[in-house]
Amino acid sequence: MSQTLTALAAALPLASGWSIHSLWMRRRIESARRDPLTGLLTRDAFADRAVRVLAGGRSAAYVIDLNRFKEINDVHGHAAGDAVIAATGQRLTYWANVNGAIVVRLGGDEFAAVARVLSLADLSWTLSELTDAIEQPVIVDGRSLTVGASIGAVAYDPVTDDVDLSTLLRLADEQMYAAKRSGADWLTALDLTSQSETVNGRREGRSGTTRGTGAAA
Repeated sequence: MSQTLTALAAALPLASGWSIHSLWMRRRIESARRDPLTGLLTRDAFADRAVRVLAGGRSAAYVIDLNRFKEINDVHGHAAGDAVIAATGQRLTYWANVNGAIVVRLGGDEFAAVARVLSLADLSWTLSELTDAIEQPVIVDGRSLTVGASIGAVAYDPVTDDVDLSTLLRLADEQMYAAKRSGADWLTALDLTSQSETVNGRREGRSGTTRGTGAAA
């Protein structure tokens, strides 16, 4: 009996050490899957989780681009721009928690999301809520900075629709660009038909696309 107790006592520190190491590794892996400025998912982590959301039932993909961000960077400096991006990340995180969404920072001042929606009316309500959350002023060094957003969205039903995540995000991107040009807060695709020509899998005119070179950002 005493030998058993001695063996258990010797094993406890080792087991505890492995538990701490395992927890540390999980945190390191999770940290690597998140954008350091916003805490939002990176592209690969987003893609893994977004596919599962889409397969689970009616949902929607969103592409979000901030308005007046370049002006803020130019006038107030990059630190103010980083503060705006960080605040937007916090607001998107809150919106995602409320709506069961998955959100990613695509880069710069552009974001994307996938969330379950029950109907087109539900999608419209969600878009209005998202717009209101993003467009609240951001206070930086005592200054109130006004930020807007252009949002494009497309609804998806796994029962009737046969497109992948990349296609949905491209369609949402088209609607975001149309919203930005028209001055609308957000626009939704009427169907899953692309409205603009594609270059290297992306909307023509998109930053980083060059016809004939095979390069895409």
